[in-house]
Formats: sequence, C-alpha cells, structure tokens
Amino acid sequence: MPSRRLLLVGLIAFAAAIAGVFVGRLVADAPRASETELHALLHGQLDLTPEQERKLERIEADFAGRRQALELEMRAANVRLAQAIEAEHGYGPRVTEAIDETHEVMGTLQKETLQHLFAMRGVLNPDQAEMFDKSVVKALTADAR
Repeated sequence: MPSRRLLLVGLIAFAAAIAGVFVGRLVADAPRASETELHALLHGQLDLTPEQERKLERIEADFAGRRQALELEMRAANVRLAQAIEAEHGYGPRVTEAIDETHEVMGTLQKETLQHLFAMRGVLNPDQAEMFDKSVVKALTADAR
C-alpha cells in the first residue's frame, strides 16, 4: 500500500512539473503575432522617416536583448519550479517560492514590453501614434479572447 501511495504522489508531482513547464513555455515561447503585426504596421504602413526608422531600430535592438534575457530567466525559473515540485511532492514552501519567482519574471517581462511599446510610440508623430494606439489595443484585446 505505501508503494502505491508513493507512486501516486510521484505521478501527481510529475504531472504538476509538466504543467509548470507547459505554462512557462506558453508565456515565454508564445507566438508573437501581435508583435509581428505592430512591427508590420510600424515599418510598412506608417510611412516613417529615415530618422524614425533609425530610432525604432535602436529601440527594437535594445529590447530584443533584454527580452531574450528575461525569457531565459523564465525558463530557469520554470526549471526551479519543476525541481521544487519534484523535491516536495506537494504544494510546499519551495513550490510557493518558485511560483512567486516565476510570476515576478513574467511581470517584469510584461512591464518592460510596455515600456518598449511606449518608447516606440514616442518616436511617432501624432497621426502615426493614433494608428499605433489602435493597433496596440486591437492586439491586446485579440490576445484576451
């Protein structure tokens, strides 16, 4: 009987670890359709000046490196979550701490993404900014569906 119980706990821990990794991959590896749409809008439909193009390229390059670092941090946090689940075989203090760490990284990524969007918007003239705003709202509400 105890070995049966241990097997059940092991299976539950394994399933929880897989779920944690899956959620992390959804967050870190999600297709960036809205990003692609915004990029296409910026570079294809807004008729940017060469100076605006240069500024946007610099902003995008800076953010790409930071986003990559945060995504790696997210993957590492998910590994620590899986390890905590495996070690505790339940919802204990290490699992709670690992979940909090994962949420902190996700929040940082979201905040820095929004700072990136506002930095790009700051390069635009008022008409371009209005089109950009509509695209951002559309992208954000499409992701919420």
